[in-house]
Parts: sequence; structure tokens; C-alpha cells
Amino acid sequence: MANITDRSLALFLQFADDADNWNGQTLVGGNVIASKEDRGNLTQLKQAGLITTERDEGNLWLQFTDAGKALAAENGIEL
Repeated sequence: MANITDRSLALFLQFADDADNWNGQTLVGGNVIASKEDRGNLTQLKQAGLITTERDEGNLWLQFTDAGKALAAENGIEL
């Protein structure tokens, strides 16, 4: 289990659950809304090596690393 806060884990699992809608990655601000307060949680997920992000045409996309895919699987979400 990654060393992240409960809120970071909850946000991570929301994004992971939504990934099927976006071909295995997630549009930040799409189906899962991250508040200004959640920015720190996204940073924590990056620092924990669970996700990476990429900006494309003004959209922020979240991709799952191998560690992120493993954490999702531990929680019943197949990526």
C-alpha cells in the first residue's frame, strides 16, 4: 500500500474507476471533479509514483504507472 492520505486514496480510486471511460487514462475535470483543495492530493499521488499527468490542448490527463495499476487492482479496479 502506498503511503498516501485517505483523501488521496479516495481520489485515486475515483480516477481509476473512471479510467475505462477514457481508454485507461483519466481526464482531470471530466467525470471526476478535483477541487482546488485536491491539488495537493494529486501532487501526493505523483510523488508516490502512482500517476503521471500530461497536458494536451488545455486538458490535463492522468496516466497510471505500474505501481498505480497495482494499487487499483488491490482495490478491485482493473486498469
